[in-house]
Amino acid sequence: MANRSQIQARAAMMRVRFEAAGAQVVDTPLLQSAETLLDLYGEDIRARAYVTSDALRGEQMLRPDFTLPVVQMHMRDGAEPARYTYSGEVFRRQEHDPDRANEYIQVGYEVFDRDDPAGADAEVFSLFALQLRGLPLRAATGDIGILTAAVQGLRTSDQRKAALMRHLWRPRRFRALLDRFAGRKPELDHRAALLAAADPMACDAPVIGKRRPAEIAARIDALRADRDTPPISDTEMAGLDSLLGVRETMPYALEHLRDIAVDLPQIIPALDRLEARIAALQARGVDVGKLDFEASYGRTSMEYYDGFVFGFYAERRPDLPPIATGGRYDALTRQLGNGAEIPAVGGVLRPDLMLEIEEAGQ
Repeated sequence: MANRSQIQARAAMMRVRFEAAGAQVVDTPLLQSAETLLDLYGEDIRARAYVTSDALRGEQMLRPDFTLPVVQMHMRDGAEPARYTYSGEVFRRQEHDPDRANEYIQVGYEVFDRDDPAGADAEVFSLFALQLRGLPLRAATGDIGILTAAVQGLRTSDQRKAALMRHLWRPRRFRALLDRFAGRKPELDHRAALLAAADPMACDAPVIGKRRPAEIAARIDALRADRDTPPISDTEMAGLDSLLGVRETMPYALEHLRDIAVDLPQIIPALDRLEARIAALQARGVDVGKLDFEASYGRTSMEYYDGFVFGFYAERRPDLPPIATGGRYDALTRQLGNGAEIPAVGGVLRPDLMLEIEEAGQ
């Protein structure tokens, strides 16, 4: 098992390689504003972050990752285009998996560039592949933007599309909603009874809780509107089912997705971006004919990514988390930029896991 000094030495070496690619070295505070993290991730972040507080600064969290503070720094006073690299500790609670480290070192590389998003995607992926060269790893890629475009272009109500987008990162909940909106699952009995009542607000007992009667009535009106919305068509459902099942090498995945676009034409612009990314990867020497693409990849662990996503995995060590992950997060820059935004892509690597794999192979 590598010791801390070995891990730090490897991290420093990797950071130097990113500097050679044009990145500026940055650092961020260990303590991050809990308010910002909660706004971004919701209360779910509490289950995986260490929380502290004081009278002056309020509630704070030990840094769960670097991307958020680096984006904040760039949106506040960064030049364009910009490339950043960093290394340091992050902290994650592992109460459900005590064998996983709750403190470890990450090395990262982030690109903020408006001119060539496909080229930036390829730049980040190829630099990560070079850092990991020689290790027995499988690379997986995907594109959250294709599924997002498919959902946003459905011929259904804005309310239903918003519900699907909220649960895009929870595949089981997303599927349950999709089946209900398509009429494949019956409406819940208690909801049907409530909406069938002549006056759903009629009740002998006093209303107890935080919601006011007007809010409850508005919710009932929204449920009635949803009940009266026609189901998602069989054609669109067939297209979504096919899209979610795509798992092939990149060129074949694109070909398959072009066929699916006959039923889901709203994904065509996202497929054009995928095609440009494939060309950019090829230009950087990546063998896309052997690069896996999964349309659903990243939906359970990459909540702020909204486009290209990737990860590197040790298939001989399924007990290990990803050795590296990354992707595009344009929407995050908009969310943290107070109206400003810039296309951005980046990722992080785990030098401790790289050393562990190297030692196992000796």
